[in-house]
Amino acid sequence: MAARLFASQGYHPTSVADVVEGLGVGKGVFYWYFASKEELFRQILADAQRDLRRAQRQAIADEPDPVRRIEGGIRATVTWLEANRQLFVLLEFARTEERFAPLIRQGEEQAVADALPHVKAGIDAGLIRREDPLVVAHAVLGVTGHLARVLVLEQGRDADDVAEQAVAFCLGGILEPAAARRRLGRAV
Repeated sequence: MAARLFASQGYHPTSVADVVEGLGVGKGVFYWYFASKEELFRQILADAQRDLRRAQRQAIADEPDPVRRIEGGIRATVTWLEANRQLFVLLEFARTEERFAPLIRQGEEQAVADALPHVKAGIDAGLIRREDPLVVAHAVLGVTGHLARVLVLEQGRDADDVAEQAVAFCLGGILEPAAARRRLGRAV
């Protein structure tokens, strides 16, 4: 409920009174759990980032192929962002606010750390080009996040279609040419 209020009204205009009214509780209950509106907002952001990571992990669980894990992570990310639009809006807002941006950067660093083992495994298996794995991980995450923000959140395009395009673009850029021909059916 609080996330929806922040997403619809904006962080700054939303007051603690708005939040407790929306939840149907008193201010005392709110302050029992949170010291301030900022603390509540930080908790919403941290929970959102944790939930996204959980969705990504579930999507790739038990997948032995590192490239398919990357594909699954891309699809899970776009699908989660579409299904959680209000949280996506809050994450995007937080990126622009000095007091919340470090939390978002920390989440992005964790996302890169999560992607790195899959990229390295793909490189070791000869499936992904021998490039700097850190650059590859940042590139995949950057493309995925940007396409989801612009095409899904702002333009309202279908998340599954955007995810497929993000997968095709990312794999076309990172796969070894022979692996790209096998997986994408075309030369890269």
